[in-house]
Amino acid sequence: MTLMDQQKPINSIQEAAAKTAAKPTNRTPANIMRETLSLASTQQLMQEVLHDNRESFVASLIDLYSSDTYLQKCNPGAVMKEALKAVSLKLPINKALGFAWIIPYNDNKSGQTLPQFQLGYKGYIQLAMRTGAYKTMNMDNVYEGELRVVNRLTGEIDLNGERISDKVIGYFAYIETVNGFSKTLYWTVEKVISHAKKFSKSYNSGAAIWKQNFDEMAQKTVMRNLIAKWGVMSVDLQRAIDLDNADLADKAIAGEG
Repeated sequence: MTLMDQQKPINSIQEAAAKTAAKPTNRTPANIMRETLSLASTQQLMQEVLHDNRESFVASLIDLYSSDTYLQKCNPGAVMKEALKAVSLKLPINKALGFAWIIPYNDNKSGQTLPQFQLGYKGYIQLAMRTGAYKTMNMDNVYEGELRVVNRLTGEIDLNGERISDKVIGYFAYIETVNGFSKTLYWTVEKVISHAKKFSKSYNSGAAIWKQNFDEMAQKTVMRNLIAKWGVMSVDLQRAIDLDNADLADKAIAGEG
């Protein structure tokens, strides 16, 4: 069953979950999520989508929801919907692992707190490794003094300068495929911020993941753009970029940079 096929039952689950969460009791967040997952429609959907992975998904989702006070402001059915996107890519939703996150953000139009699936940089690496097409992948901060030149013709960057401080001035991503093709992409801090302001709902809503993990999110943004424009794309990688870009006004991402 595809995510498109899941949309109708998921919508009904969200409606039922909203009624469940609104009941005037002092139930714990874990119990609210358990009740959502115990709905007949939810059980049927999980059986069709998760099969033998249902128990681990339930445990991970309950742990995620009960440990994040901001996520608890979201409809538990909507949280489950976003978590299923990670499942479709066979990635865990455990925040500590860093493969994928469910990020709550404030939606100015509706006035609600909404959950949103976001892929971590480890998720991109994992999906790229599965293709068998990549020999090397790397991304990192660029510190003041390290950058000597960016070759606009080839896209190559020279980072052999001497680092003179701990100030981060930009980020690079690098890929090399098994057939010898290689490409590097460099973005300044200012370009990452400009891109985030233009496209990212989570950045503009002040989501903690950007505040607490800016360098990691910036590196992922550069790598995502590099893969989308120059990388070898498997079906899962394309789906991952599409899902990750649900945060964006995009499909223009391949034209960024």
